[in-house]
Amino acid sequence: MTVKVKVLERPELGLAERGYLGGLLQGMAATNRHFFRNWIRRKETVTLEYPEETRPYPSRWRGLHRLMHREDGSVRCVACMMCSTHCPANCITIVAGEHEDPSIEKYPVSFEIDLLLCIYCGFCEEACPCDAIRLDTGTHAKPACSRDEIRTSRQDLLSRGALSIAKQGGRSL
Repeated sequence: MTVKVKVLERPELGLAERGYLGGLLQGMAATNRHFFRNWIRRKETVTLEYPEETRPYPSRWRGLHRLMHREDGSVRCVACMMCSTHCPANCITIVAGEHEDPSIEKYPVSFEIDLLLCIYCGFCEEACPCDAIRLDTGTHAKPACSRDEIRTSRQDLLSRGALSIAKQGGRSL
């Protein structure tokens, strides 16, 4: 089987095409045209004055993570690692420890979420068997200057949490 190749001749470039000055002037003209059009007709711009104006969040938007509490104020999480296992971004880090209550097997000594890696998919919330983690706060992550400020610790997650009235321990017959 033979392959047919079509050879195209390139046209000769003139002085204007070989230099960059013509393209530079065309780009500057387009930039200035848009700048002055938006400056004169201010009401037609799509830019929001951010601190004063905000876009409404969609109704299905989740928000930041939070850890739920038990009736005694302790964390509901039993450090089963289901949320970190199901996380596609690998942003959840849990260190488990033995609980002093014999009815509770484990608890998270450390529970960190790196919000720069998180894609807010909700898989951690769906995978949790004991309703310990939720993404329904409706608040957005605050801006930060360093990566350490974006990592949320167990205390931050618990401060956003509330008492969960869901029955823990599975279904009863």
